[in-house]
Amino acid sequence: MDKATPVVTVTQLNNFIKDCLDTFPALNRISVKGEISNITLHKTGHIYLTLKDEGGVLKTVMFRADAAKLPFVPKNGDKVIVTGRISVFVRDGIYQLYATSMELDGIGSLYIAFEKLKAKLASQGLFDVARKRKLPSVPLAIGIVTAPTGAAIRDMINISGRRFPPCEIILYPSLVQGSGAAQNIIKGIEYFNKTNRAEIIVIGRGGGSIEDLWAFNDEELAHAIYNSRIPVISAVGHETDFTIADFVADLRAPTPSAAMEIALPDIKELLHKFENVRSRISLSLSKRLDGEKRLLKMLASSAVLTTPERLYQDKMLELSRLSENLEDAVTVAVADRAKNITSLSSLLNSYNPLGVLKRGYSVAFDGEGKIISAANQIDIGEGFTLKLSDGSISAVRTGEEYGKENL
Repeated sequence: MDKATPVVTVTQLNNFIKDCLDTFPALNRISVKGEISNITLHKTGHIYLTLKDEGGVLKTVMFRADAAKLPFVPKNGDKVIVTGRISVFVRDGIYQLYATSMELDGIGSLYIAFEKLKAKLASQGLFDVARKRKLPSVPLAIGIVTAPTGAAIRDMINISGRRFPPCEIILYPSLVQGSGAAQNIIKGIEYFNKTNRAEIIVIGRGGGSIEDLWAFNDEELAHAIYNSRIPVISAVGHETDFTIADFVADLRAPTPSAAMEIALPDIKELLHKFENVRSRISLSLSKRLDGEKRLLKMLASSAVLTTPERLYQDKMLELSRLSENLEDAVTVAVADRAKNITSLSSLLNSYNPLGVLKRGYSVAFDGEGKIISAANQIDIGEGFTLKLSDGSISAVRTGEEYGKENL
């Protein structure tokens, strides 16, 4: 062995390599993209896994403090981007990635943000079916918030003209992708609510990646849709694309073109329905008119109208009979009342004191006009009056008269 060649232990070599890697700035913080395999969620809270791609593998460890911050539970097969530092595990003599953060690669991280916001808004009641507004069946004005150029607006205008030309289409030009797009869409919704120019608001755009459609996953936009007084249709992307706006809107259309198909009636179908209604009304009125004519003809040929005197002749006979019955009843009643009056008069005369006086009796009254019914009511020499049937006689008591015991 060449004496100039240094001899080191395995541990010394591993430590030397570790020191080299630890002092290399580019490896102190690096992000590595790959697929998770051989993952172990250790009971200590640490995570051990292997990152792999088509060309190699990389041992990775994430300690408990950093693992606890993950917004998802990693699993085998997940495509992730892991950020950390590269160093050597001296005991095993292998280098590995000491991870401090991890996110799902591309769509995965956006999907996590999407699901978190979706759960939050659902708990606040923004997706409740009971509060969703009903679309007018025949709208005469629709406000569209979308980009002023592109296939989406052209398709919506074309379908509107073909399906229901009387409806006015009002475009509010807006960004539908990138920075500021969500705020533009919110302003469009607010515009139509302030001006009341539309009966339905359609927000949307054509297809694209999840990043392209991300403006429609904005929390402020979700609240703007929820607070709109005018029903909102969300028409974003293709049929398989779903955004937060779809869940909050009063109706979700799978595409912008489908939104107009849903919102607008087919004028040909409407005209056909109107014609059917007109025919049914005409038939109903014709039947009603025929029935009324038959009734009128029947009434016109009735005896009441052809010989109306028959109606009152029978009534006159009935009235005459009732009149005779009334006269007979009155005559009998008057006779009965006369007999009763005569009987009562006789009874009354029998109690009339003047009648008694006519039979030779008289009534004595003292000076105060009170009846004298006993001799001791006046004194000897006191005057009194005798009431006779044809007048009165003044008298004076001169002495004692016979009482009952002397008769």
